[in-house]
Amino acid sequence: MIVKKVNSVAEALAGIQDGMTIMLGGFGLCGIPENAIAELVRLNVTQLTCISNNAGVDDFGLGLLLQKRQIKKMISSYVGENAEFERQMLSGELEVELTPQGTLAEKCRAAQAGIPAFYTPAGYGTEVAEGKEVKEFNGKMHILEHAYKADYSIVKAWKGDEAGNLIFKGTARNFNAPMAGAAKITIAEVEELVPAGTLDPNEIHIPGIMVQRIFQGETFEKRIEQRTVRPKNS
Repeated sequence: MIVKKVNSVAEALAGIQDGMTIMLGGFGLCGIPENAIAELVRLNVTQLTCISNNAGVDDFGLGLLLQKRQIKKMISSYVGENAEFERQMLSGELEVELTPQGTLAEKCRAAQAGIPAFYTPAGYGTEVAEGKEVKEFNGKMHILEHAYKADYSIVKAWKGDEAGNLIFKGTARNFNAPMAGAAKITIAEVEELVPAGTLDPNEIHIPGIMVQRIFQGETFEKRIEQRTVRPKNS
């Protein structure tokens, strides 16, 4: 059996260099690979292109990389919770490619499946379609979208085994599932790492063949991005 386990986050991220393209799982602050992001900050790699549904918040998640100007380009869907992201985008310091959320997910899934491109109606007639091939299917116009090409994919799972098999918990499955196996090298950060053969095969969400390296994170903050409560007397 091939063992994918590495002993530390530093070993897991070995090889990541300036100018690379990296996919990062998570939705908002749910299911983000926070230990791996902290290591990217420590490594001080720069000129990164990051593919992520969102850009974290100012002092957490990808926001930490933005603070240190380590990201050259963000490919995202929703970025409304990060003031520093907004400042860098409006000032021209940061290149931004906004993508419809479903299209972003499918571009990851297509890369995972080895599909080079696909047609989608999302974005037709908008700036999203500029410069892209357009074709009609069943009376509806579609644009051609190409699968992502990334050097590394960094995902977060609840539980994994030493062979790289992953189980996600609840909504933390989000973009982590289609990003696993969608890059040249996939790194999985897990909360609990168990010996191969321990997990129930019927509960595994991503098979180990999609993962090249797996490590157990040390701490997980699990922030709530927006907390809304009713007044006491309502």
